[in-house]
Amino acid sequence: MLYLLAAVGAITVGVLLWRAFGVQAASVSSRQGGTIAPDDDPEFLRRLDEHRKRGDAGDDPKS
Repeated sequence: MLYLLAAVGAITVGVLLWRAFGVQAASVSSRQGGTIAPDDDPEFLRRLDEHRKRGDAGDDPKS
């Protein structure tokens, strides 16, 4: 039983050390350029807000 607990403890310590000092996954912020979704594009959101404040109907055929 003692060997089982020691093995579980050693595996736990090994996994924690691997997660702390192992190869880090690429972060999303490192992505330069590329396509940005409209809801993540600050310029698009600014223009949309200005459009909404002016009360423009846009492409809505009902107005």
